[in-house]
Amino acid sequence: MSEALQERLTGAEDVVWDLSVFYQSLDDPQLEADIARLNEMVDAFQARWRGKIAEMSAADFVSAYETMEAIYDLRGRLGAFAFLNFSTDTGDTDYQAAVARIEELESAVSQKMVFFDLEWNALDDEQASAILEDPTAVRYRYYLEAERRYRPYNLSEAEEQIIIEKSVTGRAAWTRFFTQLTSAFRFDWLGDEVNMTFVLNKMRDADRDVREMAWRKLTDKLQERSMELTFIFNTLALDKANSDRRRGYPSWISSRNLSNKASDDVVEALVSTVTGNYELVARHYRLKRALLDYEELYDYDRYAPLNLKESEAFYVWDQARDIVLDAFDSFSPRMKNVAQAFFDENWIHAPVLPNKRGGAFAASTVASANPYVFLNYLGDTRDVTTLAHELGHGIHMYLSGKENGLFALYTPLTTAEMASTFAEMLVFQDLMAAEDDKEIKLSMLTEKIEDTFATVFRQISMNRFEDKMHKARREEGELTAERFNELWLETQRDMFGDSVAITEEYGCWWSYVPHFLQAPGYVYAYSFGELLVLALYKLYQEEGASFVPKYIDLLAAGDSDYPDRLLAQVGVDINDSEFWGKGVDIIEEWVSQAETLSHELYPEKFT
Repeated sequence: MSEALQERLTGAEDVVWDLSVFYQSLDDPQLEADIARLNEMVDAFQARWRGKIAEMSAADFVSAYETMEAIYDLRGRLGAFAFLNFSTDTGDTDYQAAVARIEELESAVSQKMVFFDLEWNALDDEQASAILEDPTAVRYRYYLEAERRYRPYNLSEAEEQIIIEKSVTGRAAWTRFFTQLTSAFRFDWLGDEVNMTFVLNKMRDADRDVREMAWRKLTDKLQERSMELTFIFNTLALDKANSDRRRGYPSWISSRNLSNKASDDVVEALVSTVTGNYELVARHYRLKRALLDYEELYDYDRYAPLNLKESEAFYVWDQARDIVLDAFDSFSPRMKNVAQAFFDENWIHAPVLPNKRGGAFAASTVASANPYVFLNYLGDTRDVTTLAHELGHGIHMYLSGKENGLFALYTPLTTAEMASTFAEMLVFQDLMAAEDDKEIKLSMLTEKIEDTFATVFRQISMNRFEDKMHKARREEGELTAERFNELWLETQRDMFGDSVAITEEYGCWWSYVPHFLQAPGYVYAYSFGELLVLALYKLYQEEGASFVPKYIDLLAAGDSDYPDRLLAQVGVDINDSEFWGKGVDIIEEWVSQAETLSHELYPEKFT
C-alpha cells in the first residue's frame, strides 16, 4: 500500500511477530534437522504399531498416543512456521515454496500414520470398550472414543492414503491459489495502489460516495476475476461431493457437524432459530435508514456509521492494547496476564502490508510453543474489538494447550468461537459503561448490533448459501457464475427483507469469502459461538465473581471432552432446542434499546 494512503499512523506499523520459538529463518539448519527427525519418528512409529493394534493393551495405547503427540507437535512446528510466514507475504516465492514443501511433508506423514485410526476403528465394540474402560487409558479415553465416530465413514488404508496424497494437488492447492489470487488483488484508489483490506475498510467510511466507490471497485474486481473464482468454487464443491459420496456421508454438512462434535439436531435448531428471526435484521436496518435520512439503504450502506461523534473514533495501537487489557483484567487477572504475553513476547502481527492476507485470525500452533494473532490493524473501533476477538482465541488456545496438551488444543469450531466473542463482549461493555453521551452510546450500540448480526445472522445466511450451492452443484452439475450469484442474492435477500436494497451487482460477493473453500460448513460456528456467548455473559451478570473460575476452567479444558458435557459444567445446555432463542432475545433487547434511544434523540425522524 502506498504510504500516501496511511493518513494516520496507528503505531502498529512495527508490531510484527517473533517466530524464533520455531526457527530463526527458512535457512535455519535446525529446520532441515527437524524434517529428518520427523521422518525417522514416523517410520519408527509405523514399524512399532502397524498391524498390531488388535493386540495392544491399554498401556500400549497410552505409549502410542504419547509418541503421536511428539510427532504431531514437531509436524505442527514446521507447518506453523511456514504458514505464518506465508500469511504475512503471500507473494514471496520463498514463502510459497516453503508452504508447498511442508504441505507435501504433512501429506507423507499423514499417509504413514493413517493406519492407526483405521485399525483402531476396525476393532469390534467389545474389544474397543475393554480399552476405553481400562483406567490406564483415562488420559486418552475421550480421543479414542471420539475417533470411533468416524468408523462408518472410513475407507481402506490404500484409499485413505490416496486421498491424503491427492489433496496436496487438489483441495490444498486450490485453496492456496485462491489465497494468493485474492491477496494479490490491487485497486486504483485516487491514483494510489491499494489492496483488498484497504477497500473493504472503506465500506465503513462515513462518506457515502467513498463507500459506493469501494463497493464498485471490489465488485468490478470480482467480476473481472469471475472465471477463475467460479472455477475454483466449482472444483472444490465437486471435490467435496465426491468425497462425501465415497465415504457415505448423508449430506454435505454431515462431516462438518461430526468434526464440530455437534449433532445434526442441535445445528438444525440453531439454523431454524436464526432464520426464524430474520425480521430483527430488517427492523434494525429500517431504523438505520431513518437515522441516515436515506430513501433507500443499499448494500454498500450496511456498515455506514451514523455520522455521530463516535464515527471518527481512532485508536492508536497502545490505546487499543490498554482498552483490551483493562477489560480482561476487570474480568479475570489471569485472562489479562495471558493476553499481556502476546504483546510482551511479540506474538502478534498487526500492520497492513501489500501482499499480506486480509482479515484476522489466531493460530494455535502447538502446545510446546505458543499461539499467534494475525491482524490488519487500521485504528477504528472495530479493529479494537477484532484485537479482543483474536486475543480471546489466543487465550483459549494458550490455556488449553498448557493445561491439557496438544490434542486438547484444537477445539471444535463451534466452541472455538466462544472465547473470542466473549472477549469482544467484555470490551464492548467496558466501552459502553465509560460513555455518558447518548449520541455516542447509540452509535456504539448500533455498531455492536451490526457486528452481532454479521456473526449470527449473516453467517447463517451464508450457511444457507452454502447449503443451496452444494445441493445445486450435486444436482445440476457445474454452476455458472450467474447461478452462484442467484443463490447468493436469494439467501441475502431472505435475511434483509425490504430493509436493504440488494443490488444485482452484489451477487458476485460470494466469491471472495475464503471459509467456503478452506472449511466448508464452517460459518454456522460463528453464530453458534455468538449465541452461546450471549448466554454465558448473562450467566456472568447473574452469578458475578463465582462465574469467572468456571469460565477459565472451561477455556483450559479445550477439547478434552464433548462440548455439551463441558458447557453443562457452567450451566449451559446446548441440547435444549429452546437454548438458541435465549441468545436471540438478548439481541432483540439491543435492537429495542436502539429504537427507544433513536426516538428519544431524533423524534423528528420518526414523525
